[in-house]
Amino acid sequence: MAMGPTSARAGVTQREIPFWNPEFGEQEQGLVREVLASGYLNEGEVTAQFEAELARTLGARYAIAVTSGTAALFMAMVAFEIGSGDEVIVPDVTFIATANAVCMTGAKPVLVDVDPTTLNIDIDLIESAITPRTKAIIPVHISGRAVDLDAIQLIADRHGLVVIEDAAQALLSRHGGRCLGTLSPVGVVSFSPNKTMTTGQGGALLTDDDVIHRRLRELKDQGRPERGTASADIHPSVGFNFKFTNLQAAVGLAQLARLPERVDAIRQLYQAYREGLADVQEIRLLDFKREEAPQWVDAIAQQREALFAYLAEQRVHGRRFWYPLHTQPAYRQPDAAFPNSTRLIPQALWLPSAFSLTPEDAHEVCGHIRAFYRNHRNERATASERPL
Repeated sequence: MAMGPTSARAGVTQREIPFWNPEFGEQEQGLVREVLASGYLNEGEVTAQFEAELARTLGARYAIAVTSGTAALFMAMVAFEIGSGDEVIVPDVTFIATANAVCMTGAKPVLVDVDPTTLNIDIDLIESAITPRTKAIIPVHISGRAVDLDAIQLIADRHGLVVIEDAAQALLSRHGGRCLGTLSPVGVVSFSPNKTMTTGQGGALLTDDDVIHRRLRELKDQGRPERGTASADIHPSVGFNFKFTNLQAAVGLAQLARLPERVDAIRQLYQAYREGLADVQEIRLLDFKREEAPQWVDAIAQQREALFAYLAEQRVHGRRFWYPLHTQPAYRQPDAAFPNSTRLIPQALWLPSAFSLTPEDAHEVCGHIRAFYRNHRNERATASERPL
């Protein structure tokens, strides 16, 4: 829905246009009240119902709900016996959780530069990063844009590696008719607050493999393949506590029911931005294919910091991309090894992408962006006309 009238003062928005707003309603409240009334807040039948509905929605045989997307990535690697001394290839541009999850296993994340057209991992650079210690590749579908998994799987097959999909930003985004996260032996999705559906925190693993499914169940719940009694249970293997509560699952069931309409809303928003910025040469929207569902609307913009400040004055809020992993203190490496992320990420941002926004809101944001670059061009023209 539209978020209110604009100010009479030309060019300034009276109300805020947010980057993102999680939304909850009566359905979430009703389902949570039912869980509270049951007295059983821990993982139970509501969680099992949520897992079954998530698997059905995404087209996976199994979904295993856990505490976070980070925990899900960690569990996937442990299920494939990745640990100390091993290496795992990850893209230089992703939320730091992807690399941190590798470190949780004791393995080492090996960073690879990104494709400048998609900001996904550059497939042509993967093989040069493989060593005898490499055990896995974790491609990340940035903002819902599909990595070429066919090409990555060919590389993985040649070197005996496993592919683990990080589809945390790709709920209901598809490639070849299948949802991202279901195209590899194991995929991971996230339900953190800035995702298309949220349970506060949380994530899930997706797989069609019976053996992997059983191992993930063990890892999730202290080594038990089936939900236990917390008493005289047999624990066949070492596991952890990544259980997903019935309270979270109640919120998730309500959010999941609205997932398709939210994806449609973001697609419409993206199209409105494309139309509104089509002839603005200083900003480039990253493309989405027909089957792909944008998580956020991302762009490469000249004078990003000045644009950010200008939009903030108009009460329009975007979001800067994460810093490339190689610039973070924990993973510091020379910029020269990552020319694309080094050049592009300081220009990268997400435009307001909340599914509460309308195409009209997007056109209003485009008007502010157009005004900023028009003013900038006029200032440059005036400066060039000044006598030396």
